[in-house]
Amino acid sequence: MSTDPFGLAEGDYVPDPDRDTTLLLDAFYDHLAATLLRHALPGDPIDAMIAAMRARQGELEAAGRHLVVDEPARHNLRMTLALVAAYELLRPGLGREQAVAAVRAAFIEPLADTMKAGTRAMLDNAPDAFRAMVELCRSREEHAFGKAFVFARPADDDSRYHLDVRRCFYHDVLVAHAAPELTPIMCAFDANWIEAISPGRHGFRFERRTTIGTGGTHCPFHFSRTRETGG
Repeated sequence: MSTDPFGLAEGDYVPDPDRDTTLLLDAFYDHLAATLLRHALPGDPIDAMIAAMRARQGELEAAGRHLVVDEPARHNLRMTLALVAAYELLRPGLGREQAVAAVRAAFIEPLADTMKAGTRAMLDNAPDAFRAMVELCRSREEHAFGKAFVFARPADDDSRYHLDVRRCFYHDVLVAHAAPELTPIMCAFDANWIEAISPGRHGFRFERRTTIGTGGTHCPFHFSRTRETGG
């Protein structure tokens, strides 16, 4: 696999929900297979357990077809229900706390270094890192999130891009499946690109003080230029 499968480093990333979700879920299930091997849970062979998770994901998707309001929602549903399916099958053997931890690690860790490095390279190479990040966010809002999310923009000018997520499709799906404890995993996934931002180097800062998944009323994604400059 390419070390930058999303094309972030070159600054030409265009969200492709089918490709991006497939990459993420393949890595997710591979990580879970390693987790199952490490815990040596009794029962079916590991390949069979992963196959059962994927099959359960498919069942949940079929039952949730009415939630697909556009193409991004189709793939966001796939992604969210993969967490639900894995959690359902892991919880009896691992317990609630360890099952959440296993799902979290499998979702966040496999692509963390790739996403951070790609985002850092994109920002480093951009003539205007703030503008590059804003353009990437706008593209993802349209192509990766779509109509199932509700956004507000309390500030949108050349020095500030403050986006508030007022409705989170991930959270809605997880609540509907009695698994709201998994929503913070979706929030934590963003650290894979947030940690690439260096205010002194890139000339802007990012703030997200709360999220819906951690009990907030909304998720503020606030980008603001700084006076700091970097070389």
